[in-house]
Formats: sequence, structure tokens, C-alpha cells
Amino acid sequence: MSEGSADTFAGDRKSGQSILGPVERRFIDWAVPRIPKPVMSHHLTMLTLVWSVLMVLFGALANREPVWLHAMSVLVFGQWLTDSLDGSLGKYRKQGLVKWGFFMDHLLDLLFAGSLVIAYSFMVEVWWLRLSFLVLLLVTCATMAVSFLSFAATNQFQIAYYGIGPTEIRIGYIALNTLVSVVGTAVFSWGVPVVLAVNIAAFVVLASQTSRQLWRTDFEANVDGAVR
Repeated sequence: MSEGSADTFAGDRKSGQSILGPVERRFIDWAVPRIPKPVMSHHLTMLTLVWSVLMVLFGALANREPVWLHAMSVLVFGQWLTDSLDGSLGKYRKQGLVKWGFFMDHLLDLLFAGSLVIAYSFMVEVWWLRLSFLVLLLVTCATMAVSFLSFAATNQFQIAYYGIGPTEIRIGYIALNTLVSVVGTAVFSWGVPVVLAVNIAAFVVLASQTSRQLWRTDFEANVDGAVR
């Protein structure tokens, strides 16, 4: 990779600020210099494969023993930790895996999000709830695609909207696991439709905003070109 191409690629510079972003940034800046030298950024990135496989396994086990929901929460925390540190560690160690890191990191993020939805689907028996989880998986993938496709068009990578980013969403999953472990899976009968409705609404809003922004950018570019 030439140095010039790395300068024009903005996938390693995220836009948008989440509520917990400043706290997370301070932790990352503290932790990165303390990571053992044999551990490299790509090791942390690829650990999401492990978290994803275990998530599906623990979800199947949680169908019989709710205590495995806490193990799922540990995986969510582990994936947050490795996902938060890998990019900053790569910059700190000057590994130069900018484009590979962007590609693999977010590909595996998508895989992990899918593994979470699949894990939860094991805990319901009613057909319409299982169908709801399939729709939720589709909407989750589509929402993540909004960020990726917008980045391809604008070279600005935004993953936090209205103060909500991946960290806040992960905290929501941990809270959900704790709630289900206490009150049981009956909560899914009303919780899944609510979560699905919120995710659909978020997708529609983000996709519409991005569409309008790109439309306006194209229109202004065409007007400017016509004037010239």
C-alpha cells in the first residue's frame, strides 16, 4: 500500500460521537500501551470469530439453562474489548493494516451481530417470534450496511447516531441478558416486537437521512458543474 493511498482512505477515522465515547477513548489510550508486545492488532480483530462461534453455542445452551445468558454477556464484553483496542493498537504499533483492518474488523462485527440474533432465536419456540428474529437479523444487517455504503459514497465513516453507538448497543445486550435471566424468556413475547420496531424505525430514519444527504450532494455537484 502506498503512503498516498493510506492518506486518502478515511475508514480509520470515525465521525459521530456516542455518549460513552470520551470515556471509552480514555480507557483505550490507557490500555493500548499496556498490551503485551506479542499481541498484535490483527490478533484482536480475529478474536471476534471466537466470540461469534461461542455466542451461538452459549445461546443454544441458554435455551435449557438461563445461567448461560451471563456467559453471553461476557462474550459481548470481550468483543467490545478486542474491537475497541485493535485499531488503536495497530496505529500505536504502526502495523499499517489500515484497509485490511477496516474490512476485516467490520466484516466480523457483522458476523458477531448475526451470531447474537441467532443465539437469542434458540430461546423461543413460537414460530412468529422466530420469524421476528429473522427479520431483526435482516434489519440489523441493513442498518450496518447504511454506514458502509455511506462511507463508500462520502469517505466519512459514521457509526454513532444521536449519541448511540456500538458501545451503548452492547450495554443494551448485557442488560437484556440480565433481565431475561431474572424474569425468564417470556419477556421475548413483547420485548422482541418492541426491539424489532425500534430497529426498523432507526433503519428507516438513517437510510432516509443518508439518501437525502447524497441526493443533495449530487444535485449541488451537478449545479456547480453546469455553472462552470
